[in-house]
Amino acid sequence: TLYGWVSKKRNLGGLIFIDLRDRSGIVQLVIRPENKYYELAETLKNEYVITVSGTVVERESKNEKMATGEIEVEVTELTLLNEALEPPFQITDNTNALEDTRLKYRYLDIRRGEIKEKLETRHKITLAIRNFLNGEDFLEIETPILCKSTPEGARDYLVPSRVNKGTFYALPQSPQIFKQLLMVGGIERYFQIAKCFRDEDLRADRQPEFTQVDIEMSFVEEDDVMGLTEKLIAHVFKEVKGVEISLPLQRMKYDDAIKNYGSDKPDLRFDMAIQDVTEAFKNTEITFIKDALEKNGIINGIVVKDAADKYSRKEIDKCTDFVKTYKATGLIYLKKEAELTGSIVKLLTKEEKENIVDILHLEENDLVFLVVGDYNMVKTSLGALRCKLAKDLRLIKENDYKLLWVTDFPTFEYSEEEGRFVACHHPFTAPKDEDIEKLLTDKSHCYSKAYDIVINGYEAGGGSIRIHDAKVQEKMFEALELTNDDIEQKFGFFVRALKYGTPPHGGLALGLDRLTMLLTNTENIRDVIAFPKTASASDLMSECPNTVSDDQLKELHIKIEK
Repeated sequence: TLYGWVSKKRNLGGLIFIDLRDRSGIVQLVIRPENKYYELAETLKNEYVITVSGTVVERESKNEKMATGEIEVEVTELTLLNEALEPPFQITDNTNALEDTRLKYRYLDIRRGEIKEKLETRHKITLAIRNFLNGEDFLEIETPILCKSTPEGARDYLVPSRVNKGTFYALPQSPQIFKQLLMVGGIERYFQIAKCFRDEDLRADRQPEFTQVDIEMSFVEEDDVMGLTEKLIAHVFKEVKGVEISLPLQRMKYDDAIKNYGSDKPDLRFDMAIQDVTEAFKNTEITFIKDALEKNGIINGIVVKDAADKYSRKEIDKCTDFVKTYKATGLIYLKKEAELTGSIVKLLTKEEKENIVDILHLEENDLVFLVVGDYNMVKTSLGALRCKLAKDLRLIKENDYKLLWVTDFPTFEYSEEEGRFVACHHPFTAPKDEDIEKLLTDKSHCYSKAYDIVINGYEAGGGSIRIHDAKVQEKMFEALELTNDDIEQKFGFFVRALKYGTPPHGGLALGLDRLTMLLTNTENIRDVIAFPKTASASDLMSECPNTVSDDQLKELHIKIEK
């Protein structure tokens, strides 16, 4: 006996074949003309809900592409459970329906095996995480959704209070403060599959509401948290994908990641590290390069091995337009053929040509891209170009996973918008012990006990050792130029808690949506969330956000300005 939806119906010479779909997949039903349910079967349409009973028999013409392709069910009983409207798009894996249409009818989209399998994988990942952490003596504890606004990160989603006029809750950007308070409370090992909310610009791998695997531990240092986390990730890969991850994972300092890959989440599935050729141009007379170097700029490049003949001028122009989106003024290209050719080759001295070939170890048919300018722009633009070229040239193998830790993040970053140094992660991240004395005097050279786990060029999670000493926390607030009133208003209850015997502690949060993305080989985070939002943070299916009645606004003491 089977229950499910009519996926497809065919009438072949009097025999009616029906592909019946349920959560486990598809199986073929066969109904012969003499069957008393034949007339009913003729009326069935796609997505009708039916139940059948019958006998499993071997198929004459087998279908190797179906998991059940060697058998079919000869129907002896058939019941129509419910009819269905004609669906707005074909419910098949290789649908050409627009994403907006699929999101509007998401409940139909979920019937597609492609989406359903991703949700099943998400379940398996979550289960593997819970089982592992339970085995490591962690307690799963929920923390509040209605919180206090602490605007030191992305924008908060605010919730007006009906009871307390003119006041607001904020939805949590993460359970950061609460998980630290659990450590103050003596829980020692906590985790949570936590819903988080950030009102920020969206993209393919970001949603306004997302899920974190939130972890915190007491009496630990960086190695403890990182060691446990990589074992957890290896366990998930083994359980869900059957992939063995070699431990311990590679570690790379933040400064080295930026220097060599132009990103704090380097993709190591291919080479093409960024190389410094500034030395080759130390005596250059090429005006725009000379001017940039005199302003403490650099000239860096990437070598695309054996690809000179694959890139026409038109393709190189596309690469030039691409780096300009990262504020590069232009892109220099060189090709190693019988002799060096390219955009600036006529301006190069013989010595400069030789130096470039030697520094970059150029071989026949190599292609070189160079960017000149300030350090951050050069690194960022070449880092992005490096990833684009790898995709264009198909250098990335399917189901190839490269994991690493990026460590030693800067404690501060300068905000042009605010005209001050702000926390690179959050104000509770512990600085390196040797940098505590520099927090007020040399902010641009302070580093923290922070770490990110990177998988295939994505930040899959990140965390830090936290500040447990109230005096160090006060110094951090002072470095961030927060007044006593600011501190009291934003973090008063938390700062007080730190003074009641806080243990050394640290943790991290893994992005469950992003981890599922990586393990299901999709680049669209919406594929792994049951009911996602669009890039404009709206739900096309339930039609939210939406307006509310004047009475509701009045209760909340809110007036909408037009």
